[in-house]
Amino acid sequence: MSSVHDWEAPNPVKTNRSGLIGKGVARYEGPLKVTGTAPYAYEVQPPSPPAYGVMVGAAIACGRVVGADIAAAEASPGVLAVWTHFNVPKQAPKGTKAHPRSTSPSRPALEDAHVLHFGQPVAFVVADTLENAVAASHLVKLTYDADTPDVDFRARLEAAGQPPGELDVEIGDFVRGFSDAAVQLDETWTTPIQNHCQMEPCASTVWWEGDKCIAHTSVQMVKPAQHGLAETLGIPRDDVQLLTRYIGGGFGGKGQTYDDLTLAALGARAVGRPVKVAYTRQQMMHGTIHRPATVMRVRLGAARDGRLDALSMMTWTHCHRDGNFTEHASNFCRALYAAPNRLTGHRLIHLDLPGAGPMRAPGEASGTLSLECAMDELAERLGLDPVELRIRNEPPVDPENGRPFSMRQLVRCLKEGAQLFGWDRRLPTPGQVRDGRWLVGMGMAAAIRGNFLLPAKCSFTVEPDGTIVVRQGMTDIGTGTYTVLAQIAAETLGVPLGQVRVEIGDSELPPAPGSGGQFGAATAGSAALMAGMNLKKVIAALAVGDPGSPLHAGAPEEVTFQDGVIAISNRSETLSDLIRRAAPEGLTVEGEIRPAQDAREWSTQTYGAHFVEVGVDPVTGEVRVRRMLGVFAAGRILNAKTARSQLTGGMIWGVGSALTEGNAVDPRYGSLINQDLAQYLVPVQADIGEVEAIMLDEVDDKANPMGIKGVGELGNSGAGAAVANAVYNACGVRLRDYPITPDKLLAGLIAKGM
Repeated sequence: MSSVHDWEAPNPVKTNRSGLIGKGVARYEGPLKVTGTAPYAYEVQPPSPPAYGVMVGAAIACGRVVGADIAAAEASPGVLAVWTHFNVPKQAPKGTKAHPRSTSPSRPALEDAHVLHFGQPVAFVVADTLENAVAASHLVKLTYDADTPDVDFRARLEAAGQPPGELDVEIGDFVRGFSDAAVQLDETWTTPIQNHCQMEPCASTVWWEGDKCIAHTSVQMVKPAQHGLAETLGIPRDDVQLLTRYIGGGFGGKGQTYDDLTLAALGARAVGRPVKVAYTRQQMMHGTIHRPATVMRVRLGAARDGRLDALSMMTWTHCHRDGNFTEHASNFCRALYAAPNRLTGHRLIHLDLPGAGPMRAPGEASGTLSLECAMDELAERLGLDPVELRIRNEPPVDPENGRPFSMRQLVRCLKEGAQLFGWDRRLPTPGQVRDGRWLVGMGMAAAIRGNFLLPAKCSFTVEPDGTIVVRQGMTDIGTGTYTVLAQIAAETLGVPLGQVRVEIGDSELPPAPGSGGQFGAATAGSAALMAGMNLKKVIAALAVGDPGSPLHAGAPEEVTFQDGVIAISNRSETLSDLIRRAAPEGLTVEGEIRPAQDAREWSTQTYGAHFVEVGVDPVTGEVRVRRMLGVFAAGRILNAKTARSQLTGGMIWGVGSALTEGNAVDPRYGSLINQDLAQYLVPVQADIGEVEAIMLDEVDDKANPMGIKGVGELGNSGAGAAVANAVYNACGVRLRDYPITPDKLLAGLIAKGM
């Protein structure tokens, strides 16, 4: 690798000379996806014909597997292996970390006799075809010693305790501030269990090359998956190559691996051929994580002018017996509105249910469904416009910790959104606007989502033909990672976009944290920028030091890069000519990003404002979303097209949270009642009217070197609350138990005499 001079390469993203940063570039991998040739985990072609694995789920919610008759399954045509906990190959005990720096411990499958939730994989069949594996799985006969499941969340609220390591956060004297407030609001909202419902189920294709395990799986984070599988198998981490090139949706539900990966790896080693394993849609509901139900109590105390004197939000949520995941639905409000007296916290209940975990905008998606509706109710009691109430409670600094905001444009989002949406035409008294028999109303809500930057690395290679190859252990869950990395590389090195090749989703590439938490683009992109700037310095040094280059003996800091040409003043040559002559093997340089030392000195968030118009049928209780507008401030936008797609997707998700989505538990079996997309209702195209997302110009230079933030979860924050507020404005029925289904709304309309 060439040495790098001490001069500092300018940040090309700031000047954006080629205009690629922010441009609405079509997806890098789009042609592969629309032609069906992008190999997702289950579709990867292994080096030899694969076998197929099928998992068998537990028929009880808690207890033990005390017997297993697998003889008929083993004798079934094409069967290669049948396992239960009685005969599964050896794995490392749960939680083992043979390597202390592993980012994930062992997670054995079919570990022991204990059943922790309905649908937990308790048996596994491998056969020569999928059909034979499915047929044999039905022949596995299991005997249980079942216990009575404890699955009633709301019946256990009084038994809830604080999550491990957490304390309530109180500032000032909330009790006094609330009791002394001129106007008080004290209400409780509830949200149900929600499932991720990715288009691609969790799936794996695994084979072995000698002692090395080659595993293709659908997961959002590469390194934890690689480390966890190695720990489970009890082999060195370098003996696992984990790949996740294309992912058909994640939403947090693929932030961890599941038994499909472990069992595919064990099965491939045992039968001596590649093995494919995929969850069915029904198995996805129980076998992977979900957003837990919540109960949220919001108390607001305000002066007559609308300024909050007291704010409290307490959230009750649940998790499974063997975990401590908490839906932090109260956290977001700590940075949203000013109030001198504040109290927030969480309570957690352990139940005999499948694992709870992160789901798109964890915390905000549920939490805003309460606080942003509470603000709407408070505005009505005060006789204030809901937008004006929020503006009056705009804090000058972070109200929780006193830190200055790195950049905060919430008020601008509110004002511009109101103007663009025609908010001034809203009638504050509910039920005053009709369109035929439909009652029409408008609602709004604020949006907030924290911004994060994690450590990451990235390598750039310039090949002899001038191609720039970006390599990073990052993932693309449909958010556009491939595309924005290509844009950053092309802009940084001054080459056409078609001259960039992006390789991601491989544990053997420079590590990145993966996709999730709205940190993916900022983190991966910042590392890519660093790699590109380092490569520019190496190329410049190579050119001015090469006697055969027209740039020879020039100053490296004067070298420019544009359209695949490097130049100093009127002396130039193509990048490919330089590399072919002076570095025929190509050049590779790595870049790295870490959070700035002063990152904790700032409160860094993303913001938005949602505006929604709905129609309510007073005869049937049906709600129709007529139009939605979101205005967002989320740092520098890398790609207008993919960012808008993320934001509008989050907004549509909010419609589902408000109106259709939810899963109930059968108390007899501890099973989720809705187990497929025929019963678990997500919005479809006919449910959504006009949707628009507008992104304000913003560059937050305190966030990271590129000034970018995430958008993937911001669109989902507050969207559902805006829908709920619009429903109330349309018909005057305020429902606090989500989703707002026709039966609930119709009962409210009848009670009002409508």
